[in-house]
Amino acid sequence: MKHRGCKVHRAERHFTGIEYTEETAPFVMFVCRRDQMFICLLLVFVMAGAEVQENLSPECKQFLYMGTVPRGLEEQPFKKICQFYGGSPRFVTLYDTITHIPVYSAYTFKRSDGSKKVDVPWMYEPQLSTMSDSREMQQFPSEYVHMNFEDAQAVLDDYSDTVIFERGQLNPDEHQAHPDDKASTYTLTNVVPQVREFNIGPWKDHEHTIRRRLNNYCRGTAYVVTGVTTSGHMIRRHNINRLGIPTYLWSAYCCPDFDHNAPYSERSKFPAFAAHGLNDREDNKVQEMTLQQLEEFLKRVTYVASSFQIFYDNCVPLKSPVHRMEK
Repeated sequence: MKHRGCKVHRAERHFTGIEYTEETAPFVMFVCRRDQMFICLLLVFVMAGAEVQENLSPECKQFLYMGTVPRGLEEQPFKKICQFYGGSPRFVTLYDTITHIPVYSAYTFKRSDGSKKVDVPWMYEPQLSTMSDSREMQQFPSEYVHMNFEDAQAVLDDYSDTVIFERGQLNPDEHQAHPDDKASTYTLTNVVPQVREFNIGPWKDHEHTIRRRLNNYCRGTAYVVTGVTTSGHMIRRHNINRLGIPTYLWSAYCCPDFDHNAPYSERSKFPAFAAHGLNDREDNKVQEMTLQQLEEFLKRVTYVASSFQIFYDNCVPLKSPVHRMEK
């Protein structure tokens, strides 16, 4: 199921590791008349939304520690999506329109019992393909989707015959509490192909561990960033490269306000901690590590800049002894 990607101009290779040439340029085809498409879009409007933004608005920066996106990816041609649902922002995604998967999703953790909201229809983001005044995301129609949308993002058919892969959420619904927050995670712009054994095994266990830890010991807001690395392998459909296959999934959280009376085994994992796991059937154990160790790992296996930093100032609280020592 794994296929090698195409080669790219060196300036565009960062982070995903895939090299793009004319072979990976958007493939355009029409499956219905243009007038029918406009009617179709009107019929499938739902109360969910996302907004593609060059610079994130203040209401969307609330999901980022100190309102700051991960540093070291500025030169890449990725799209920032402020994911809206029910008229409110829910989380932020950095999306690769070539590999049709998110680079990362950034969200604030909500205390949760871990329940899933499984009755939500999958959605897509029309703004990745068309200029629109609306920031509303839409439910996938039952009919064909115009191929203009497939140029820039994943569609349900991309996951229909993947066999060993499942749709894995970077912002998992079990890390959210309100039904609308949970529902907002069911967009393919928040999903990557995860090997089933990894998704329902080590990675799911890790998500449970983080949920319990933040539920019990994080006193304030917990900021989470979950992302992927890729090596060029692709899922193909109709002999066309469609989905980048993550090599690793990684995640990091930042909770400056935590319980200082927690057991040392947990207290030592604050204010920030991180992890990564191999997206494979075997040797897929999730390894926890410090934030700095994860950043060094990502610098070795991806094309992020040497300045790469997930959280502003590595999530060191402004009044901490470390800051006082630096002064």
